[in-house]
Amino acid sequence: MDRSDVVTLYADTITYDDYGVAKKVRTSRNVYCTVASVTQTEFYEGGRNGLNPEYRIKMFSGNYAGETVVGYNGRMYSVYRTYKSGTDTIELYVERKGGTDLGGGDGEEENSPG
Repeated sequence: MDRSDVVTLYADTITYDDYGVAKKVRTSRNVYCTVASVTQTEFYEGGRNGLNPEYRIKMFSGNYAGETVVGYNGRMYSVYRTYKSGTDTIELYVERKGGTDLGGGDGEEENSPG
């Protein structure tokens, strides 16, 4: 499999300060993958279910740890479905949500998918 594309996988964890106040911390890491458009069938079936399918991202399954947010080409996407497509590969099906462009600032608030 050609893994010439790079996406960023984002994970949110909750940490607590000395006073017990919860704070969301977003971590990220880059992984190599193959990015392709979803099939026409996936697009129409997703649309029927209120989704807006955009990309199918195929990667080594060992690189995926259940993240639900993906960054690609300056935009953030939400993972709505995964598919184990072989013994060592997984496909992430992603959709773009409103307010998910990567921009300036610290990226904590404005880039969180809806």
